[in-house]
This record gives sequence, structure tokens and C-alpha cells, in this order.
Amino acid sequence: MNQTRVTEFYLLGFGNLHSFRIVLFLLFLIIFLFTVMGNLLITILVSTNVHLQSPMYYFLCHLSATDLVTSTNIVPNMLRAILLGENIMTYLGCMTQFYFFTCTMILECFLLAVMSYDRYLAICNPLRYFSIMDFKHQICLSVWPWLAGPTLNLIGVLPVSNFDFCLDNIIDHFYCDLFPLQKLSCSDTSIVELEAFLLSIPIFMFPCGLVIVTYVYIFLTIYKIPSTTGKQKTFSTCSSHLIVVGTFYGTITAKYMIPSKEHSMLIYKIISLLHTVFTPLFNPIIYSLRNKDIKMALKKLFNNM
Repeated sequence: MNQTRVTEFYLLGFGNLHSFRIVLFLLFLIIFLFTVMGNLLITILVSTNVHLQSPMYYFLCHLSATDLVTSTNIVPNMLRAILLGENIMTYLGCMTQFYFFTCTMILECFLLAVMSYDRYLAICNPLRYFSIMDFKHQICLSVWPWLAGPTLNLIGVLPVSNFDFCLDNIIDHFYCDLFPLQKLSCSDTSIVELEAFLLSIPIFMFPCGLVIVTYVYIFLTIYKIPSTTGKQKTFSTCSSHLIVVGTFYGTITAKYMIPSKEHSMLIYKIISLLHTVFTPLFNPIIYSLRNKDIKMALKKLFNNM
């Protein structure tokens, strides 16, 4: 009863790098601008170019929208923290940022699984692909992640919002995340850890398992193709997605599947940077550089301009 409820948090960001503050600010500002422009460009290209009106690019458009939300949710506050040395965020603002961050993470898990299923149908069932993946099926596969993600996310975020923060309100991180909030709380967080583990089954393990199974079938199908040229051409249609999947699930595994006691805050910040800052930047670059259709659409757009 004598405890004072925390009403705001101080996010330290990268407070120990004072001498590199301006350099880091400019670097991450440029990365943020390129991330926004890259993902917006893919969204515009897919929406306006008739040659990109296929299921693969339709799901890619949703992935770009997810990356846009991730980047705009995290990076502006991070830039403020770098420039000022610390960032004051209200309790409600912190919980809101945490909700949208976990929401986009769940969305990306589901969307990458849907895109893997799409590649499986295109490569393993090419004759039936367009009859199965019709417009109605595309809408269903793209809508359910946007509905299931925010709903499942409430189950995990609401218990965190009920944490008690007794004295300390300094978060040694550049955004509000589960691990720093657990370290800061004076509540018993074991129930939240159990909930997070149970939720990881439908949110992380099931989509990851689906990705693995679909790519096993994809690789077996590619292996059966007699010509080397045919194998390379078929593999090129899913190589970009495979790189994105590996980057995303790799950072998530390193961040959340390793026990929290094994983390130092420096390693945790580096992994968080890869996940929230660099992955949304790399996704449009990977798809643009390794995809002939998108490169042709870009060339046509610049020629028209």
C-alpha cells in the first residue's frame, strides 16, 4: 500500500556511447528513411503494376506493411533516445509500444508461414496453383494473421501491463520489451514466463514448423528436377523468402528462446537492433535485388518518372 505506482519510464537507449551520439543518430535516421521508402515502394509497385498481381507479391505487400509498422513503432523513439541520451516514456506509451511491437512480431511469424505455403503450392503443385490460390483464398490467408495476431497478443500483453514497478523506472534498452520489463518489475513474473512459453507454441513453433515442412517438400521437388538450369530457376523463386525467413526466425530464436539469464544487455540490444531496425530494411532490399519482376517494375517506374 505504501508503494508509489510508476507513471513513466526512462529508456537509456545507447547512453554509454555519448561520443558517437551524432554519428549513430545520422546512421539510424538514414536506415529508417530507407526502410520506410523501400517498404512503401514495394507496396506501391505491387498495388499498381499488373505484372505483380500474383499471390506471392500480394503477401509480400502485407509483409512490407508489417515491416513499416515495426520500424515506425520503434525507430523514432530510439532516435530520440540517441539524440537526448535518454527517452522519457509514459507508462501507457510504454505498454502501447510493447503491444504493437509484439503484435507485428506475431503477424510476421504468420505471414512468413503463409508465404511458405504459397511457395509450396507454386513449386510442388504448379498445375493446380492458380485454382487453389484464387483471390478468395488469398484474402482468407492474409486476413487471419491480422485478426489472430492482435487477439493472441492481448493474452500476453495484459499480464505484463499488471506488473508492479516499485522503485526503479529506468529501462536499459531503446524500446519497451518483455525482458527489460521483467528485470525491472518487483512482481512475480514466473506466470508471465509460463504464459509466454505456452503462447510460443501457436505463435512461433507452429508457423516455424510449417515453414520447415513446406521447404522440405520444396527441396525434394527441386531435387527431382532433371536439369541444373531448371533447379536453379525453381530455387530462385523461393530463395529470397528463404533468406528473410532465416533472418527473422534466427533473431527471434536468439532473442527469446535462449534463457534470459544467458543474456547480457549488450547482446540483447544487438539482437534487438537486428530484429527491429535492420530486418525491415533488408526485406525489401532482398526481394528487390533477387527478383526480376520487381526490378523490371522499378525500371519501368523510374522510366515513367
